[in-house]
Amino acid sequence: MKTFTFSPVASLLAMACFAGLSMGFSSLAVADELSDIQQQWAKCQYDILNKDNKVKCLNQVIIRNEQALRQAPTRADLKVWLAINQSSLAGVKGGLSALPLVKKAKSLLEDVIHTDPNVLDGSAYTSLGTLYYQVPGWPIGFGDDDKAEALLKKALAINPNGIDPNYFYGDFLAQNGRRDDAIHYLKKASQAKPRPGRKLADTGRQLEIRQKLKELQ
Repeated sequence: MKTFTFSPVASLLAMACFAGLSMGFSSLAVADELSDIQQQWAKCQYDILNKDNKVKCLNQVIIRNEQALRQAPTRADLKVWLAINQSSLAGVKGGLSALPLVKKAKSLLEDVIHTDPNVLDGSAYTSLGTLYYQVPGWPIGFGDDDKAEALLKKALAINPNGIDPNYFYGDFLAQNGRRDDAIHYLKKASQAKPRPGRKLADTGRQLEIRQKLKELQ
């Protein structure tokens, strides 16, 4: 039976308490929120080792993400990141308590794929595909390796050189015993160009890539 294995990584997550959460955002502030949410997620993901502190950190990011989305409810990028934060929190919690979180994330990602599938270079496909291979299958969860692979391939079609789609597809292949293919995609992920404003996330992901390659080689 599968267990929740979201990479802290996902893949999948200390952060100071957020100030001013009760204040309204201007349009410009809302536009800037995504970058701040990404930065705070990276701090939760890669700077915190203690489980309780990581849970607290991710809960704070989720609160901030939800507030930003209330101010701009049509923004697909904020929906994707709310799903990522929820999935990351589920990965830290693990077990049955994670199921409500991953179901919320799944719903958000399905909505984005329906309305704006190419947002953030197809990240909704990457994130939903990752959920499908990391969540247990029926009767506990909705996990499905066939759906996972189809979604991850769609992500790669949109962003063939991206660090995340290559990393997660490589991880999926590794978990399914397809070693040589996994190594290929993980090496491709290791060669991805740095993302502007995402230094901490890229550094953390590259460490994960090296660790997985070490396990496979």
